[in-house]
Amino acid sequence: MRSEQSRGRRYQEPAHPYRSAYARDRDRIIHSRAFRRLEAKTQVFTTRYSDHFRNRLTHTLEVAQIARTVAAALGLNTELAEALALVHDIGHPPFGHAGERKLDGLMRVHGGHFNHNLHALRIVEQFEQRYLDFPGLNLTFEVREGIIKHSRDYYSAAEFPQLSEYLLGLRPPLEAQLIDCVDEVAYNTADLDDALEAQLLDIRVLSREVPLFGEVYAQVDSAHPSAREKLKFNEALKRVLDHLATDLVDTTNWLLVDSGVRTIDDVRGAGIRMARFSEKRGAQNAQLKRFLYTHVYERPEITEDRDRSVKCLEELFIYYLGSPGSMPAFYEELAHAAPRHMIVCDYIAGMTDQFLLRQHHEHFGNAP
Repeated sequence: MRSEQSRGRRYQEPAHPYRSAYARDRDRIIHSRAFRRLEAKTQVFTTRYSDHFRNRLTHTLEVAQIARTVAAALGLNTELAEALALVHDIGHPPFGHAGERKLDGLMRVHGGHFNHNLHALRIVEQFEQRYLDFPGLNLTFEVREGIIKHSRDYYSAAEFPQLSEYLLGLRPPLEAQLIDCVDEVAYNTADLDDALEAQLLDIRVLSREVPLFGEVYAQVDSAHPSAREKLKFNEALKRVLDHLATDLVDTTNWLLVDSGVRTIDDVRGAGIRMARFSEKRGAQNAQLKRFLYTHVYERPEITEDRDRSVKCLEELFIYYLGSPGSMPAFYEELAHAAPRHMIVCDYIAGMTDQFLLRQHHEHFGNAP
């Protein structure tokens, strides 16, 4: 996707003398408040065990690094890929996917829903207020499209009338399609690293249940039998990441050549997504995800913190919903023009983990 072929911005602006449209988008995302807040949002592990764990911001930077590498190897637009990687998680509420599920459940009681990608679009379109001439960040069409389409396809414009401008029946550019895959590469490998740091990971069990890792670890162990186990683990994990990223490049390139795709219109009109893993590596990646869910994400050490925090989120939502005047003036004003449950959801979704817990303590005392 070439920036000169972009469908442009919602509000016209003169071109920058030495930055492309997508480079400007990348810079605007980095300078946004929503991006900075990612530093204080949990990825998987809280600081209960260590100060070295990934948070939502460091995870995002790792995704951006892999996205640039994969995009460059495929000859794609690295600036667009980087911008999409940097923005892909800014709609996440506190406490990760557990917080998202709770907010969605609370909204469905009132006939609504919550999705972090759709919320991210609202952030860049409405909530970020940094410029005199327009609301939001005024990002290019392709970045806004990629926010909502990088991880899913839409087939019914009637179901999402507010998204009708985003070519819902077509695939997004390859730069957007690869984001979901590199996101999985980043968090699958990083979560294993953090789990070992938290002393919640048995390398022998991992090697037995995830043959991809087990085979690579055996190679490393054979070549360096006297090395520290942590360094052998690091080397094996690096090789797993390389195997997955390389497969993504090779498989995507093969699909492009085999299908005869040549233009961005060809990509959009294809019946399938072209950026993907091979069947073999995709199955191995899925196996790695299952291991993490079974042996890490559902460990009591993780779920106890998570459940307490999500309970605080739920209690705050109910409190703000039933207590006019309890939110900051900006949000209370918005609640006069839109359903209160939507504004409460927006307010909570924008909070960092610790800010939400402080607000809960202010209104309820000790956490449950």
